[in-house]
Amino acid sequence: MEIKAFCSDIDGTLLNAERELSPRLISAVAKLPVDFPIILASSRMPDAMRHLLDDMNRPPQPLICYNGGYVLSADGKVLEDVSIPVDLVAKILHLTQKTDIHVSLYQGEKWYEEKDDYWSQREIRNTKVQCDWLPGHEVVDLWTKNNSGAHKVMCMGESNEMAWLFGELHAEHSLDLHLYRSSETYLEIAPKAISKATGLKKILEHSYDFGMDSVLAFGDNYNDIALLQSVGWGVAVENARMEVKAVANEITHHNKKDGVAAVLEKVQDLKYEIKHDPKRHTEG
Repeated sequence: MEIKAFCSDIDGTLLNAERELSPRLISAVAKLPVDFPIILASSRMPDAMRHLLDDMNRPPQPLICYNGGYVLSADGKVLEDVSIPVDLVAKILHLTQKTDIHVSLYQGEKWYEEKDDYWSQREIRNTKVQCDWLPGHEVVDLWTKNNSGAHKVMCMGESNEMAWLFGELHAEHSLDLHLYRSSETYLEIAPKAISKATGLKKILEHSYDFGMDSVLAFGDNYNDIALLQSVGWGVAVENARMEVKAVANEITHHNKKDGVAAVLEKVQDLKYEIKHDPKRHTEG
């Protein structure tokens, strides 16, 4: 099997326990040709991904942002732009108004926060990106004037309130929205029509002369399932959800133990030698 690119989730997969790229991973990437595509796929916004490419000493690369809702070519051309309608964003804000739920709003290169609190500061620290401070209703007014919406709405708070909000939105909007509990205290909301797999397909069709079968992909959570299923070789880290491991061709080490680097070290001369049954899960 000839591997011509690799595509990876970030949080829980590519990053280590300190939410950094490990020296071993940076070393493994450095051994790949400069023109070997490294495509990051995440629920993150673009700037929260670009600094990781800088840390890997790579030139600009295509980005799958907001789980596929906003996809950019290496030169910054928008290849996919699918958002949550502004009236639905307003409804989410109304639902959370009398709760302690923290709501973050994302569109393209912009991240809007109303409250400077534990949750906003945690995201600033984790993503190394600075937000714009603007009340939610003013963001809705801005997007209404611009005829736009949110690429992602992220809600954070106590587990019981997250479960309540998930239930409210799932009951009425399960056909319109991806409702993704990335942890007990997080609910990430995205348009239903997109995924990391659709984003990768857009990038390959626009920029490369090979297809999904030539891509090696890594992931750990529910929003990585379609991606791992759609590529030539899908790898789950050891800490991945059981549902992700079930669809993976291979299971590598924990993200805190350089699982991605361990697999990349086996990629030599752009050839990934598969010497076992592709349906059998093995430790990388």
